[in-house]
Amino acid sequence: MSSSSSSGSTDTREALKYFINTVVTATQLIMEEEEEEVSSQPRNRNPAINRDREGAHERLVADYFADEPLYSETMFRRRFRMSRRLFLRMADDLAFYDPFFTLRYDARGKRGFTTLQKCTTAIRQLAYGTAADAWDEYLKMSERTARECLYKFCKFVVRLYSKKYLRKPSYNEVQQLYQHHKATHGFPGMLGSIDCMHWPWRNCPTAWRVMYTPGDQGHPTIILEAVASQDLWIWHAFFGIPGSNNDVNVLQNYEIFDNVIKGTGPDTRFMVSGVEYRLEYYLAYGIYPQYSTIVKTVRQQPDEKRKKFAKFQEAARKDIERCFGILQQR
Repeated sequence: MSSSSSSGSTDTREALKYFINTVVTATQLIMEEEEEEVSSQPRNRNPAINRDREGAHERLVADYFADEPLYSETMFRRRFRMSRRLFLRMADDLAFYDPFFTLRYDARGKRGFTTLQKCTTAIRQLAYGTAADAWDEYLKMSERTARECLYKFCKFVVRLYSKKYLRKPSYNEVQQLYQHHKATHGFPGMLGSIDCMHWPWRNCPTAWRVMYTPGDQGHPTIILEAVASQDLWIWHAFFGIPGSNNDVNVLQNYEIFDNVIKGTGPDTRFMVSGVEYRLEYYLAYGIYPQYSTIVKTVRQQPDEKRKKFAKFQEAARKDIERCFGILQQR
């Protein structure tokens, strides 16, 4: 009985040993075949390019930022969509805010890009809507670095300037707007003019063209709603979502009057002829809804009083039209 048991155990061990050896051998063969396949395939890695970053910086300075630059201020404004003074101010603020926008060296001691190079590639991508590697020949910057510069530029600009520029006016600023609009247009209690414009989107992706093409335009656009005061201060701006092709659609998607409904806005009361009014108002044209905070022109003008009001209202509303005209020239 014991001899048969030991022989059975021996057979089992031999079978397991043979199975394990077979699996190991097969695995080794598969690994060797995979290694041969991988080694036979050509590598698609791009070779390292020794870009002349210092020379690119010197050319950029000589072209636009030297004491006597090659290109004038007019050409700078056309190509950068802003003045040289504003560009340098933003570049200095970004360099002070985050070390990314300063000149740094890597662990190998290789020179990086300067503040002017990083800000220039971001502005050029925004101004022209080009690809990330479109300025490689001029700025000697790879696609990955250019894309990173654009991302950090937009991110840090919002952090730096949103509290000052991307906000609604305070109580003191509301009172100043009241005084300016009363003195300029004769409208006490006027906070600004509200309107929308269609901004052409030349580089709209093909898959999105239908969503962003209104029937009356024939080409892709992004609708912009803005509120501007007499001094062209844009304190409200909203780009419409896909399908919002007119002023009413945009107004319904972005609740600019939330603070009025919730009662969380600043105290904007004003006096006219001894009567106190609690809410400020905006000038708009006829498509806007009948809100108490929107003053529209009078379409039918049966008497001189309404004719005079329509004339002054339409003249004062030119503030927002003038603002859109300046934006389109940038």
